[in-house]
Amino acid sequence: MPSIINDFLTTPAHAQSAGGGLLSGDGIMAVLPYVAMFAIFYFLLIRPQQVKQKQLRNQIAALRRGDRVLTAGGIIGVVQKVQAESNEVEVEIAPGVRVTVIRDTLGSVITSASTPANDSTPDKPAK
Repeated sequence: MPSIINDFLTTPAHAQSAGGGLLSGDGIMAVLPYVAMFAIFYFLLIRPQQVKQKQLRNQIAALRRGDRVLTAGGIIGVVQKVQAESNEVEVEIAPGVRVTVIRDTLGSVITSASTPANDSTPDKPAK
């Protein structure tokens, strides 16, 4: 009776040929799905997030007076004063209410109202 139960609960061990290791055809095929999954995650999740973070860093570095910003706390305000040497920015969140925030707490730059000094539009001649 015990041998019948053992036959149902255990599988017989069969001798296998020695594998060639990771560089054999079977080893590469075993690792290939993991490499493909990492590549998919990199191109669909990691790389776009890095591009977005780089764009935000560039926008925050180029802040000027008049830009509308969104803080990490959800407050929308207009930049009033930017100190180049400091990490602080003065933001007006309501008429007459100004707060000083750290650049790293800015979540996004909503609109950039200022234009560079050399980018003026020429006046159209009157007809």
